[in-house]
This record gives sequence, C-alpha cells and structure tokens, in this order.
Amino acid sequence: MFMTTSTTTAAPQRRSRFGALVRQLWFQVVVGAVLGIAVGILLPDVGKAVSPLNDWFIGLVKMIVVPVVFCVVTLGIASMDSLRKAGRIGVKALGYFLVLSLGSMVIGLIVANVFKPGAGMNIDISSLDASKIPGVDSGEKIGFVEFVTNVIPDSLFGAITGHAILSALLVSLLVGCALNVTKAHSSPITALIESLSHVVFKIVGWVMRLAPIGTFGALASVVAKYGASSLQQLGFLVLLFTATCVVYVVVILGLISRACGLNVFTLMRYFKTELLIALSTCSSEAVLPQLVRKLEHLGVERSVVGLVIPAGFSFNLDGSAVYLTMASLFLAQAVGIDLSWQQQLVMVGVMMLTSKGTAGIAGGAFIVLASTITAVGHVPLAALALIVGIDRLLNEGRVFINVLGNALGAIVIGKWENGFDADQAREVLAGNLDFNIDDEEHHDLVAPTAIEQPTPRENAVTSESVARVTAHAS
Repeated sequence: MFMTTSTTTAAPQRRSRFGALVRQLWFQVVVGAVLGIAVGILLPDVGKAVSPLNDWFIGLVKMIVVPVVFCVVTLGIASMDSLRKAGRIGVKALGYFLVLSLGSMVIGLIVANVFKPGAGMNIDISSLDASKIPGVDSGEKIGFVEFVTNVIPDSLFGAITGHAILSALLVSLLVGCALNVTKAHSSPITALIESLSHVVFKIVGWVMRLAPIGTFGALASVVAKYGASSLQQLGFLVLLFTATCVVYVVVILGLISRACGLNVFTLMRYFKTELLIALSTCSSEAVLPQLVRKLEHLGVERSVVGLVIPAGFSFNLDGSAVYLTMASLFLAQAVGIDLSWQQQLVMVGVMMLTSKGTAGIAGGAFIVLASTITAVGHVPLAALALIVGIDRLLNEGRVFINVLGNALGAIVIGKWENGFDADQAREVLAGNLDFNIDDEEHHDLVAPTAIEQPTPRENAVTSESVARVTAHAS
C-alpha cells in the first residue's frame, strides 16, 4: 500500500516539473530555435517562406519600445529628489560608455593585427561588386550632423509615436524634467503616465510570449538562405570574431561583474531568455522592454535603469565596436593594403563618432563600417562586398555583447550611484525570487505617494505618526 502511494505521488511531481519547464519562456525559445534550424536544413523552401514570422515579431517589439522608453525615463526622472541626480547619472553613464567603446575598438585592433584574418587572400578589387553593399546606394550616412538632426523630432508627440529611440529619449528627458520641477501642478499627468506604464508592460508580456515563433522564423530563414557555404572562404574571420567575443565576455565583462560582486555566468543564466532572443533575431531592440523589467527585478534602481538602458542601446554597443575595427583591418588585409598605426588610430577616432547614431537602424554596424571607410578613404568601399554574405553571422556576437554589456552597464552605474540592491540581486540570482513575465504590478516607477491620493484616515494616521516622530526627536 505504501509503495503504491509513493509511486502515484512521484509521477505527478515529474509531470508538474516538466510542465513548469515547458511554461518557461527560455525553454520555448530554445525549442523554437531547434525547430527553426531543422526546418532550414531539411525544408529550405519552407524555411525561406516563414521569414515573415521574425519580421512580424520584431515589428511588434518595435511598436512597444518607444512607449516603454517614454514611461520608464519620464517617470524615473519625475520621481527623483532633484534633477542633479539625473545629470549625474547621465554623465557617469556616458563616461562609462565611451571608455568601454574605446577599449572594445582597441581590442578589435589588437586581435586583427596579431592574427591577420585577411592576410593572403589577395582579392582583386575590380572583381568585387559594390552594388551588393546595403546602405551605400541609398546614400544612408551616419555622421555627427546627421546624428543630431535625427535626434531632434519634428514634433513633441511625433517622437512618442515614432520609432526613433534617441528622439523618444530626448522628449522623455524633457517631459520628465518638466514633471519634476512642476510636481505641485503636474501630479495628475504623472499619475496618468504611471497608469499607462502598467498597460504598456502588460502588452510587453504578451508580445514576449511570441518570441519562440519569431525565433523559429528567424533561424529557419537564415539557415535556409546561407547554410554553411558562406563560411568556406571567410570561416577564419567568423571563428576569430566569435572567439574574441567569448574572451571579451569571460574576461572584460567577467572582471566588471566581479567588481560589482556578481558572476558573469550567473548573470547570463538570469538573462538567458533575452540573450537567446537577441541571438536568434539579431536585434538588440527586441529585448529592450524585457531587459528593463528584469533589471528592476534584479535590484537596480528604476531611475538608473530608465536612463542607462535606452542611452546604452545608442551609445554602448561594445560588440559592434569590436566588429568595426576587426572588419576594417580584415578588409584592408584581404585587398593587400597595409594600414599604419596612425591610420588605424584615425579610423578608431572616426568610428567613435559614427558608431553613436546606429540605434534603430537595421544592420547599423555595417552601415557605420561603410560610412567610416568612405570618410577615412584607406580601404576601397567595394571591399565591403567580401563580408556582406557573413554579416548576419558576425551579428550574432555583436548583439550578444551589446545586450549583456548594457545590462551590466546599468548594474555598474546603479552600484556607482548607490542604486543597486546587492542583497536582492543575490536572492534573485540564487533563484529565491522568481521573475514573472506576466506580472507588471512591481513596475510602480514613481513613489506611490506621488500618484495616489490617500484617504482621510490614512492622512490622519500619517499626521499622528509624523507628530510622534517630531516630538520624540525634539
């Protein structure tokens, strides 16, 4: 009798454990990725046909990115005690971004100079077709003037309803600052935006449930289109860049994580869903809304997250920085051009400027590479045709570092500003505080007293408490 009871209770436990695993979003994304790869290999025509699934998912995410940025940034600044804190966070974040970007580009230079992935290819420039280079024929250039012009929106509300993150960030900063200095008169607007944030994050939860479908469509179409043929001649560059990304994550981001009292592998496990989605869709923006929620759950102060993450996805693209310098030297070596250290440093200086305006641009790093080569003039533009076919594969490492690096950047700035709860982070990373994708209740981005009208009884209790504290202090 006893044996029968234990057997019958063990079976439901196994089923419930498997059911809990199936309900996990990261597991669903992995299943979608495996099925997508299988369809791309076995049924390439079907793989190409399901490509719109990824486009639709990315479109849904982009639809909600700007409202997320507006709510998070606006309410984060509105809830601050003073605007000096917002300025201080912004300056620290930009300084951190610049140092990491410069260091990432230098790492790319060193690797390309040491291993010389393009040496010996001896490519004839006349044999390359520059018309295959995306973003060149369209005249799309990213310079300082274009960058500033794109940041300034045509209208205040146009920035909120558009797709440009930097324009939305600018408007959000202005609205947040205005709400902060006019708290006595603008509390109803703050309450309205707070209510809107709950609606927005509920939609985020619904959209992210479609991530496995988007992952399936993305990988099925990529495998069906490229297969392994594109790696035959350029495999060394792909392997070298991938190895560099792995070392970058383990060493550079690992050291930064350790300085914050965390383990980079534990962080990657916590952000596994977001990293898997970013890898499969090759889009950093696809995980921005979810990244904001999980960082707040991890213990990073919401005002820090609201400023650092949207800005980081425009200014802190460390994976793209490594790619830019490695790809530039690879192209120069492939066509037999020997760049001096002076020329390489000039190239880095130009990239430090041009790489800061790629947010929201599909294949932005590739367009920056084209703009830099055109501006510097050391390498023929037609050489870019060499890596067009493998840019999608190189983008995997870029987007992984971009997402993980920005998440870690928010933690760094939060710890710098005493806005990071290390105890809560340890509880979350230990698995004691689970993150619920459907729960938006914890996203009260401003203090409740700023948006809730207390009842008369609550007012009386609060007044009595203040009186007792005052009397005791005196």
